[in-house]
Amino acid sequence: MTDHVVSLPRLNEAAPQFSAQSTHGTINLTDYKGKWVVLFSHPADFTPVCSTEFAAFSSRQDDFDKRGVHLVGVSIDSVYAHIAWTRSIEQIFGVKIKFPVIADLDMKVASAYGMIHPGASTTATVRCVFVIDPNQVIRAMIYYPLTVGRSIDEIVRLIDALQLNTEKGLATPANWKPGEKCIVPAPTTVNDVDKRLKEGLDTKDWYFSMKGV
Repeated sequence: MTDHVVSLPRLNEAAPQFSAQSTHGTINLTDYKGKWVVLFSHPADFTPVCSTEFAAFSSRQDDFDKRGVHLVGVSIDSVYAHIAWTRSIEQIFGVKIKFPVIADLDMKVASAYGMIHPGASTTATVRCVFVIDPNQVIRAMIYYPLTVGRSIDEIVRLIDALQLNTEKGLATPANWKPGEKCIVPAPTTVNDVDKRLKEGLDTKDWYFSMKGV
């Protein structure tokens, strides 16, 4: 028996392009050029874990808007199923779903982004999150099993860290939150080490310096 090989996109490479039907009509990845995008998949419509996630994403819509981030959902269900399901979520949770949901019946988007994992399910996309930057480069990917709902707090924190890195060139330490000190890239030459030690940063050692932003 031949093993099924899943093609996965890679960090810091171009996001796979697509043109797809959605609850907002036909959308193309190029529509979002110059903008940040969170593309996230869900296993199926009318499922309880996915419903809580859609409600959670929607309840944080303002936070994504403030960061200039566009949400795009995707699963292999139809547009009609998406519309019915999102209306149900709005009634149950009292939140308005403003972002488009791709109807990926031909599985082209799911396949391009490596969302189908046969070991988890042969008929549903696993829970993936792709953060795509304004240059349409994949900056982060997170994969969750079917049984575990995602943390929207962590996705927002991840976006804050990526946008900080893009703007300031700084890295963020474990458990970092906005407003906390960030990590300055380590020097790569002996001369740069000498300069670093005189820069007045919060330096723990020559390779480990932090600063506020």
